[in-house]
Amino acid sequence: MITNEKISPTNTETTADLQQKHLQALIERYTKRTKKSKQKTQAHRSVLADPRVPEWFDASLKEMCYLIVGQKAQGSKVWDIDGNEYIDIIMGFGSNLLGHNPPCIKEAIVEQLEKGFPLGPQSEYAGEVAELIGELTGMERVAFSNTGTEAVMTAIRLARSQTKRSKIAIFTNSYHGHSDGVLVESLDLKLPGILEKLGGNILTNRINSLAFPASYGIPYSVSKHVLMLEYGNPQSLNIIKANKGKLAAIVVEPVQTSKPNLQPKEFLHQLRQLTQKSGTALIFDEMVTGFRLHQGGAQAWFGVEADIATYGKVVGGGMPIGIIAGKRAYLDSIDGGMWDYGDASSPQVKKTFFAGTHCKHPLAIAASRAVLKYLKNQGPSLQEQLNNRTSQFVETLNNYFEASELPIRMANFGSFFGPVFKENAVLSKNFMMGFDLLRYHLFDKGILLRGEGGGFLSTAHTDEDINLIIKAMKDSFNELHENGFF
Repeated sequence: MITNEKISPTNTETTADLQQKHLQALIERYTKRTKKSKQKTQAHRSVLADPRVPEWFDASLKEMCYLIVGQKAQGSKVWDIDGNEYIDIIMGFGSNLLGHNPPCIKEAIVEQLEKGFPLGPQSEYAGEVAELIGELTGMERVAFSNTGTEAVMTAIRLARSQTKRSKIAIFTNSYHGHSDGVLVESLDLKLPGILEKLGGNILTNRINSLAFPASYGIPYSVSKHVLMLEYGNPQSLNIIKANKGKLAAIVVEPVQTSKPNLQPKEFLHQLRQLTQKSGTALIFDEMVTGFRLHQGGAQAWFGVEADIATYGKVVGGGMPIGIIAGKRAYLDSIDGGMWDYGDASSPQVKKTFFAGTHCKHPLAIAASRAVLKYLKNQGPSLQEQLNNRTSQFVETLNNYFEASELPIRMANFGSFFGPVFKENAVLSKNFMMGFDLLRYHLFDKGILLRGEGGGFLSTAHTDEDINLIIKAMKDSFNELHENGFF
């Protein structure tokens, strides 16, 4: 446990000296351990354009700025090309609820591989998978894409097609893929407290509701169709009311992975009421929450019925897939709606455009069928038990953080967890330097995690795995403290 005792360098050694010695030793140890991953990254840098490699780039940490190159995975573990074993809590960024290479998915993929994967004919199990998704989520119709980005993009198009409106609203700190239409941000203007008390916050909220491109290469004209709102803030509901006749859809990440402690159930219920009154589509982006929080996802968790929901990750079992599910009034724009053979019926709904060569890919559909059948057979207890284990894991870490007087806590929704800083915490430069080093400490100790320190537990993680993660976390914080970072 970290004590409150201050670091006491020798007479000739400053805290900065301690930090530098620690950093150099870590770089030497880490780069030696992961030598082949670094060599492969350097060898291919000129031809492989990969945005994840420089994601954590810092001049002082440059020599460790490369991805671990994975070679194989099984259960809760991943092995890199140097032969190092890791307890994996990235878990395919949330895709591997059942762990890596579970028997039910492996068998389904091998069976499909033996039969081939014809593209062009209807995928053999597409209808069955659609029925299973509808059964677990309560959605009326289902369409398939290849990625979450495609699914969200399509959901918005369906909402615009049905409502005949152009503008959408999304919330700050949410992530809905990388299509131009949702890669926007707010100015995030802040006023001094005294001005807010004088009513300046109303003006601030209006200014902050304006959207601007969040990246190079996105035209401003795209962002003009987006309203930016603060998630969970009652003022956002007032802005929605003021725009009620203009909004085609409100897109929600029910629990934001960047703010896992923000779970505004009442806000979502009020949002549902507003959208129903105004004829605005409520779209739940359930890429992370779908089938993980609950069999019925965030809709079942919060007791809110969305008009359209998008899914991916868990439902693909590690294979690339995107799901657009929702009410007939919206999904009928995909194919024109219901009709029958043997009578005079025909598609009656005007269609919007939707296509994709690899949509309903037989391998992805086979994996999804295996996942959904397994989840259905296991029942809600699978998620309930995993959620409880994650909560206990987070509680153990938070007890340590509190006892050590660290300004950080872990928060979880279901089996996802991530770090949050205490409100009004003063974060020193040393602390932030140490926090940046934390991921490398954990990589070095055989824990593979998301860059910011969070991750996912799966049904494959054992109690021993969890205890080793906790020990690695504690040891890393203690080492960083002893060397002047915390």
